[in-house]
Amino acid sequence: MNRVIVGVESTAHTLSFGLVDHKGGTRPSYSAFFRPHEGGIHPREAADHHTKAAPDLIRQMMVAESLSSSDVMAVAFSQGPGLGPCLRVGATVARALAHDWDVPLIGVNHCVAHIEIGRQETGCIDPVLLYVSGGNTQIIARAGDRYRVIGETLDIGIGNMLDKFARSQGISFPGGPKIEVLARDWIDLNPDCTVDDIPLPYSVHGMDLAYSGLLNAAQQKITEGHGLEEVCWSLQEHAFSATVEVSERALAHTGKTELLLGGGVACNTRLRQMSLMMAEQRGASAVWPEKQYCVDNGTMIAELGRRMLDVGFSTPLEASAVNSTLRTDHTLVNWN
Repeated sequence: MNRVIVGVESTAHTLSFGLVDHKGGTRPSYSAFFRPHEGGIHPREAADHHTKAAPDLIRQMMVAESLSSSDVMAVAFSQGPGLGPCLRVGATVARALAHDWDVPLIGVNHCVAHIEIGRQETGCIDPVLLYVSGGNTQIIARAGDRYRVIGETLDIGIGNMLDKFARSQGISFPGGPKIEVLARDWIDLNPDCTVDDIPLPYSVHGMDLAYSGLLNAAQQKITEGHGLEEVCWSLQEHAFSATVEVSERALAHTGKTELLLGGGVACNTRLRQMSLMMAEQRGASAVWPEKQYCVDNGTMIAELGRRMLDVGFSTPLEASAVNSTLRTDHTLVNWN
């Protein structure tokens, strides 16, 4: 086997180990998911889950991939942003592995990792990234030596909004996929319905977005007697329309012709349809990696670690503290 970079992802409910070889060849990640019995993610409970799951996951990856420590070139880990207790578990594991295997340690920006795994898997060159996940909603494009945030949520991430609405209706975490199913069932039975039948606030604020008002309005529609399926459909239509509109503005502003979707909500079929329709109307393209690389995964951390290692970057131990509020544009981008 070619020598590999190992990636450790632990920003929220997912603990994941992945790897890429020195040429960028990817392998599926080995992951464990914390799912709360009720409510949202409690950071300490998720961190405890990750601590317990880490040893078995590492052993599983090493055995399944026939790896020895001599095959590893470096260990990359999510340094931020994310939930502090969860990030610290991943960082601790990465430091221990790098020390034990005597290889460089590389702290990476979780948001930038979504971009780089998307570029690697889809072949896009210089995209606008629509980054939609539980904790993040950003529209990102490279300018000079940074990935710049052109637009973002002003309150909560779109995935968090969907999960909160689902939870208010007794739907367990994660709620987004279940909302997608209910919405699809509704439109299949009511193909002629329009958003005017169930109007909700439109959440565009210039180049930014806001989802709290949309969440509250959807909950109010349920209180008024509207069915759950039709409200799920309208909620998706309004939230995704606003998000794709801002993405279109970003394409127009930057002159770029590739839209890349990343993050867990990028798995949603309806969002992909809307993005593809918008891009085709502009003479652009809309692409996304397969589902396992849209959601949080160790392979994307390894891929960004590979790119950073290629330009000579590594993280000294004294600089390896996590940063739960790390911004996308805080990371210097000096690779191709």
